[in-house]
Amino acid sequence: MAPTASTSNAPQTTLNLSNNLMAKLKPARIYKGAVDAVPAPTAGFQPRPPQQGPRHITGISFDDRGDQLITAAEDETFRLYNCKSGKPLKTLFSKKYGVDIPRFTHKNTAIIHASTKEDDTIRYHSLHDNKYLQYFKGHKARVISLEMSPVDDGFMSGSLDKTVRLWDLRGPSCRGLLALPAAPIIAYDYSGLVFAVGVNQYSRILLYDMANYDKAPFLTIALEDETLKLVSYPPRPIFMTSMSFSTNGKYLLVGCSGDAHYILDAFEGYLLAKLQGHVGLERRSTTTQPSIEPTKGCSGEEVSWTPDSKYVVSGSLDGKIHIWDLTKLPPPVDTRGRPPALRPIASLDGHPGPSRCVKFNPRFAMVCSAGAELAFWLPDTSADVDETAREMLKRKGHPT
Repeated sequence: MAPTASTSNAPQTTLNLSNNLMAKLKPARIYKGAVDAVPAPTAGFQPRPPQQGPRHITGISFDDRGDQLITAAEDETFRLYNCKSGKPLKTLFSKKYGVDIPRFTHKNTAIIHASTKEDDTIRYHSLHDNKYLQYFKGHKARVISLEMSPVDDGFMSGSLDKTVRLWDLRGPSCRGLLALPAAPIIAYDYSGLVFAVGVNQYSRILLYDMANYDKAPFLTIALEDETLKLVSYPPRPIFMTSMSFSTNGKYLLVGCSGDAHYILDAFEGYLLAKLQGHVGLERRSTTTQPSIEPTKGCSGEEVSWTPDSKYVVSGSLDGKIHIWDLTKLPPPVDTRGRPPALRPIASLDGHPGPSRCVKFNPRFAMVCSAGAELAFWLPDTSADVDETAREMLKRKGHPT
């Protein structure tokens, strides 16, 4: 359940998310200036390649209470927004280090973020007085995955240097290190007791006990989709770009850069469902041809759960927002790599350009999507004309 977002001081009502409500999501506000345009070429400025298109927002994060949203963009800014009023609060710059993968700590006045230039340090930044509180050094290549622990001040990072590092906000030293055969992506479960590490090229997901992370994983999941052989042979490899556990702890959502995301059983690792209907984000434009080998592209932030674990929302290269209903997932049995395909219950228009960042607010019935622009989505709760007519007929005793 999630209460509606309110822009006034009126009492908030609680809404049960339903198929009808999710299908009524509409852009309530669009910020066309959420990313600075590419500056005109000058003598000392190298122009942006035309195939890259306009600058994008690359990462978004809600605070724990859902009151604020932070964005990071290719213009090397991060911007803070009030989710209740829909107003931008402040714009901060990181021209020296760049900014990517912003994540709120458990205080809404501070974030951690990855760097895009200068070095590969993770930075702990105060939004209140616009200064860095701590630097977390150790990675030798760009950080591609970053998550806060849901229960304490610990956090975790995955890098192109093929390592996962565990940190704590209270000290700059790495408190744990995992060396892997390929660049990893990471996710905490909501209890904070387990974390998952996805390893591309090997199509493996490793589940670790947080208290014994220096031991072998207690579960190794092979992410294998036999239905891909029906498309091409040999099948195109799956490229994982994000992972997230459902709030009820039952499922693991694996976001991919291709045209499918996957739902796994979080206890046994069985492949339960294949989410289809969107256009993958391994390209920046629909006019660009996909490469032979799968790549990350601009994927990584486009798919997420609703707070009640009933729905998954995802962006798409064509700018649509797709919604899948997971309330009728099959029981956790081994599908032998042939998961049932789920189609969206709704595909919503309204987002200009690729929707490469999509997240559902943890507390309000609100979705944020971002790409070249930023959009806040709210359900249109006004009565439908046909529904109103049917209700009036029922009251008069006429059959509908």
